[in-house]
Order: sequence, then C-alpha cells, then structure tokens
Amino acid sequence: MSKLSTTYMGLKLKNPLVAASSGLTGTVARIRDLEDAGIAAVVLKSLFEEQIMQDVSQADTDVYPEASDYLRTYVRQHSVEAHLALLRDAKKATSIPVIASVNCASGHEWTDFALEFERVGADALELNIFLLPTERTVASEVIEARYCDVVARVCGAVKIPVAVKIGFCFTNIAGFAARLAAAGARAVTLFNRFYEPDINLDTLEMTASEVFSAPSESRRNLRLIGMVSAAVPELEIAASTGIHDSAAVVKMLLAGARVAQLCSALYLHGPQTVGQILADMEQFMARWNFTCIDDFRARLSYRNITAPEMYERTQFMRYYAGRNEQ
Repeated sequence: MSKLSTTYMGLKLKNPLVAASSGLTGTVARIRDLEDAGIAAVVLKSLFEEQIMQDVSQADTDVYPEASDYLRTYVRQHSVEAHLALLRDAKKATSIPVIASVNCASGHEWTDFALEFERVGADALELNIFLLPTERTVASEVIEARYCDVVARVCGAVKIPVAVKIGFCFTNIAGFAARLAAAGARAVTLFNRFYEPDINLDTLEMTASEVFSAPSESRRNLRLIGMVSAAVPELEIAASTGIHDSAAVVKMLLAGARVAQLCSALYLHGPQTVGQILADMEQFMARWNFTCIDDFRARLSYRNITAPEMYERTQFMRYYAGRNEQ
C-alpha cells in the first residue's frame, strides 16, 4: 500500500488528490489523462438543472402548443442521458472512483437525478448547493433549512455516500456542517468557488471576474477546515479552492481535511502538476518521518493544537501595534 493512500467516504484512494467538478472532468479522454497523471478520483462535471431548463426554454421557442410538452421532455432527457453516459463510460475506461455532481434549482430534481446517477454506477455523489438569498425578509435559518432538507431527501433515497459542496457565507460554519451531517451527509466540500461579477470601467458594463482561484484563497479555508474538522469529526472534509501546490495540500491535511480537490491548478499547469504535487508530498513525509497520511492528518486542527486561539484570532491589532515606532 502506498504511503499516500487514504480513504474518502469509504472509497479507497491511492492518494488524497481529487479532480474537482469542471470542464476537465467533462469527457472520458480528459478523465483518463488525469488518472494517468496520478489523480486518485474525479468529481464529474456537474449536471446543472438550470442549464437544462435554459436549453428547454430555447428549444421551446415558436413551437406548437401540442408539441411543447414532448419537446421539453425530450430536451431534458437528452441532457440527463448525456451526463449518465459520461458516468458509464468513465467507469468503464478508468479504475479510479467516479463521483457524480448535481446542481439543482427545484426541489424534486435533486432526488431524481441522484437516483439516476446511483443506478448507473456512481461511487458517490456531490451535491453542489448554492441558494443565493435575494429577499431581505428571508431569515438565515430558513435558507439553511432548505439545504438540510435537500440533503436529507437525497440521503434518504440513495445508498451511495453523499458529500455537500457549499460556499463559506454562513454565520456558523461548524454548526451548519453539523446539521448537514445530521441530515445524512458523509462529507462536505469546503468551499465552492462561485461566479463573481465585476465592473468594466472602460465600458461601464457588468462583466465576470477572474475565473481561476489564487493560492491566497486557501488561507481562509484553512481556518474553517481546522475548526470544522474538530467540531464535526464524523463529517469528512474535501478541501477546495486555492490549492495549487503540495504545500497547500499538506496544510489542508494537517488542518483535518481528508482529501484535496484540484481545479485551477489543473487548468493553469496541466495534469502533470499532479505528479509534482505527489512527489513533493512524499518529500515532506520523508522529512518528518511520516509513514502514512494518518500520521499527520489533523495534527494541527483546532482540537489538537495547544493554542486554539490561533484559529480564533481575526484582528490584526497585535501585529500592527508599534509598527510606526520602528
């Protein structure tokens, strides 16, 4: 057994590197390239219900009323079948775990899509949930309850393990993670990186911001992963966003993550970066005489360090005090 081997949601992995859901996991050829490079598991490109509905709306233009229902059903089934075919083919062409990903807008589709992916052989399921509140009268506990309701219904319907991919915009991440675990989630992916708008000052138009993550983004995640791993030990954590090198991977594992998801690093540096990260991780382990990942996993989590206030501190006053006197 490799010194880098681990498990995630009960799945045996040759190392803790997982390819995050993206265009890079949207074809069998690319998934095989990732496996050849050393990636241990893949999360398939998400099935987005909103995209399906958009396709249905576009196809429904100027259609006779009696043909409309048939066309909507056909477009929906065709879109879903394309994702199911990707899953089937990926399972046949590779030997690594394949995790399906679902992002829905309406209530019932979460369970329907989850059951379809389970039926064709998904090893696990990642629910990509993001409910953007746009009405100020909706209380935060109502929003969180909707997340938990989705998780409970999906986990109650399928037998494969379920992870929940969320953003960091919650008042109490550890408390919310505990609620997800109580609803049946086996793991949580911290954190989703969303589309962000920007403003072009040359054209005075709305545009999109940088799509790729920056390495600095991993530091925010480090704090919350360290705290969640300690507060909700029954919930496994996949670290995501800002992970570009072995140092970031090792830090996430030290904080308590079980695996690290790569996305921007794969786009920017290609699949070959996987081998470099793995080689550097082995060097780190040799330096500290670690024989397996569990020798150091969560070693520096909130629960295990002697000064947990290092996770709690949020202000810079201590570091700025006296700087003008130097």
